Amino acid sequence: EYAFIGRSNVGKSSLINMLCNHKELARTSSSPGKTQLINHFIINKNWFLVDLPGYGYAKISKTSRAKWMKMVSDYLTMRPNLMSVFVLIDSRIPPQDIDIEFINNLGMWQVPFAIIFTKRDKSSEVKMENLVEEYKAKLAETWEEFPPYFISSAIKKIGREEILNYIGEVNKLFKQ
Repeated sequence: EYAFIGRSNVGKSSLINMLCNHKELARTSSSPGKTQLINHFIINKNWFLVDLPGYGYAKISKTSRAKWMKMVSDYLTMRPNLMSVFVLIDSRIPPQDIDIEFINNLGMWQVPFAIIFTKRDKSSEVKMENLVEEYKAKLAETWEEFPPYFISSAIKKIGREEILNYIGEVNKLFKQ
């Protein structure tokens, strides 16, 4: 299993659709908080892409938000088949405390992860490079090394091959 998580409206469902070459596999919406359940998509009858609810923005009650976060943290910490989590970051927005906190939680829980900077088509090359450097500096405060990362755009299919190759490499390691 490869799980996708990030703030609401960061492009999780769009990225899953792009990776699968299927426009409507994972439901997308312009309104935040559309994904409210953990959705599994089986790939080649062999492994799963998992669309997790976004954290942050969704207009729901504190009780519902607490239930979501428990559901997600239980999933992330108790799934023996979880190979990696992809933390999606909007490439137009500077480092957010909520993303850094989530990444630090993954480290505390010892969950393997990679970062995907989304919406590359909406950010210049220079802004993209600066954002990656900002994240490297911010994470260097608590991490010894920067995790694997990818640059993507669901609209322009940027990063598709790199992400799928990474998943393929992890799958090979798992089968050994």
